[in-house]
Amino acid sequence: MRNLDITTLRSFVAVADHGGVTRAAGFLHLTQSAVSMQLKRLEELLGLELLDRSGRTIALTASGEQLLAFARRMIALNDEVIGRLTDQAFEGEVVLGVPHDVVHPFIPRVLKRFNASFPRVSVNLVTSNTRHLKEEFVRGGFDLVLTTESGAGEGAETLHQMPLRWVGALNGSAWRQKPLRLGFCRNCIFRPVAITALDDAGIEWDMSVDSDSDRTVEATVSADLAVGVLLEGTQPSHQELIDHSGVLPELPVQFINLYGAERVREEYVAELANLLRQNFTRPNAQPLKVAS
Repeated sequence: MRNLDITTLRSFVAVADHGGVTRAAGFLHLTQSAVSMQLKRLEELLGLELLDRSGRTIALTASGEQLLAFARRMIALNDEVIGRLTDQAFEGEVVLGVPHDVVHPFIPRVLKRFNASFPRVSVNLVTSNTRHLKEEFVRGGFDLVLTTESGAGEGAETLHQMPLRWVGALNGSAWRQKPLRLGFCRNCIFRPVAITALDDAGIEWDMSVDSDSDRTVEATVSADLAVGVLLEGTQPSHQELIDHSGVLPELPVQFINLYGAERVREEYVAELANLLRQNFTRPNAQPLKVAS
């Protein structure tokens, strides 16, 4: 009888998720040779080639893609059993503050991976504007805080830089109107950035919606009653980046900063910080393709 080893399967899944042996080894805190040997043993056990190594990058074969689905389920079940039945499982709470602007698509996948590793740790996610998050962080209200800022703040670890873009309704025309109608929350950190850019360009504007509710602003922009500003890649499906061909001023990049990672005491908080780093330093990472 042949038995699959969970540790070996975990290495296989890590290679698939991280796009190669090198990144997988770093994630697993193993050497590259150790991960390679585990993959070799897995292929020998099954008598199948799981990875196509003929190209410049590693890809999954058809057999590897099939195994990947089973491997994820086996690892999840293993971790659930360990988490529920042993006293060694971590228990505790992490309070994470995140601006509304970068919750999607990044944070859900971070929390999903974190929960798989620490099912007994509760993550208290608080979304607000950057100013409020930083104020509460100074008061000790958060373990970790993400911010969107125009530079690297004092004591911050910059994870990524993302460009600001004008956004509007799908196939909208609000951006052609004069004066330009804007939609912003009162405490939105992008608001003064956009207004300064418009004033410097000599473009007249009017505040069409001035609310404390992100949903109100989102609905107004989506209805083509105003334009807004978001980080590129975070616009909802019912809005689009405006291709204004230079009619509107260019906007500066924003820094995605992490606060609190240098002072964590619990291993699970450090791991959450590490997952945030991984997702924001490789925000557009794609899964491996099945070899044809």
